[in-house]
Amino acid sequence: MMSNIIIPPPAGRGGLRPVLTAQFFSAFGDNALLFATLALMKNNDYPAWSQPVLQMVFVVAYILLAPFVGQFADSFPKGRVMMVANGLKFIGAVLIGINVNPFIGYGLVGVGAAAYSPAKYGILGELMPEDQLIRGNGLMESSTIAAILLGSLSGGMLADWHVSTALLMCAVIYALAVLANIMIPGLPAARPAQYRHLRVMLEEFLTACRTLWQDSETRFSLIGTSLFWGAGVTLRFLLVLWVPVALGITDNTTPTLLNALVAVGIVGGALLAGRLITLKNTRRCFPAGILLGGVVIIFTLMHHMYTAGFWLIMAGVCGGVFVVPLNALLQVRGRASVGAGYAIAVQNLGENVAMLGMLAIYTLAVRLGAPPVATGCAFGGLFALGITLLWSWQWLKHRRQ
Repeated sequence: MMSNIIIPPPAGRGGLRPVLTAQFFSAFGDNALLFATLALMKNNDYPAWSQPVLQMVFVVAYILLAPFVGQFADSFPKGRVMMVANGLKFIGAVLIGINVNPFIGYGLVGVGAAAYSPAKYGILGELMPEDQLIRGNGLMESSTIAAILLGSLSGGMLADWHVSTALLMCAVIYALAVLANIMIPGLPAARPAQYRHLRVMLEEFLTACRTLWQDSETRFSLIGTSLFWGAGVTLRFLLVLWVPVALGITDNTTPTLLNALVAVGIVGGALLAGRLITLKNTRRCFPAGILLGGVVIIFTLMHHMYTAGFWLIMAGVCGGVFVVPLNALLQVRGRASVGAGYAIAVQNLGENVAMLGMLAIYTLAVRLGAPPVATGCAFGGLFALGITLLWSWQWLKHRRQ
């Protein structure tokens, strides 16, 4: 079943612009909505431990839908898949804005995001030749991070002024993402679906998981990106609690500003990765991953806004250099073996399982009253150790071959 893959010829750079535009608006909405919803929960006196639980609801949608969204992305033109997914995000933002339980609305946004992710990364291989994929991923990550930067700031600042206005802005932004998706060229489906039975789809997804896991290159890509995004989402919520303790600031804007600085760093790291690393030497990204853990520890110990901001930018640079080559590697090898949609769906499963696990540990630490500084130091140290072990494992495996 996995061999029936149609690889359309690259459609040219013209089709990349609407993809990047749609990705910008979609990611902008995601980040603005998160901070606007957190502000809404804060105003309604939700307990502190419920904040990471909100993100866990989002993540669970990714995990439950992982066996199906890859085939969905490969079974239809990916531009249309992205449009439907952004439409679901729009509905979720509207529900939160009209005072439906935020966990329900944000869960629907998670469903849209789960469907969106395999299509947004899978379409790059249909628009660009392989030797340009790292550059294409760098542009995608740069567009995403610019959106994170502006979306986080807009969501936090507007929420400090008027939460309902912030939520309305998010709905409008998602509508713009839908319009941008309409401009994406009509590409053929990479793998037209022959089966619609859920059991068959689940079996094919498990086959894709085994195929990718048995390839040592895609295996270390899956593990590396999962650790990175699990750490990234935990750092985001750590900042919300760290800012009042370390800086003595209690507004909604400061945590979003610091998150935005991480985004600035990732933009630089993504562009740097395109210059320093190719598909033939992706292992060069591992030192950046180890440095990321150390930089997080240093940042956690800071007590001044400017020094904290500097180290968060450095953390972003390390993160961009680390994750962009791993994404490109998975797209190339995954597209050739199981299809781009399946490969990204498997990646999403791994990343979101890591997120769920790390958020669960973080939530437990918050409920037990662990200090944010100690939590951040432990988190950075464990991340650096995990990347070191992964690098050592790959080095030993390479020497044995």
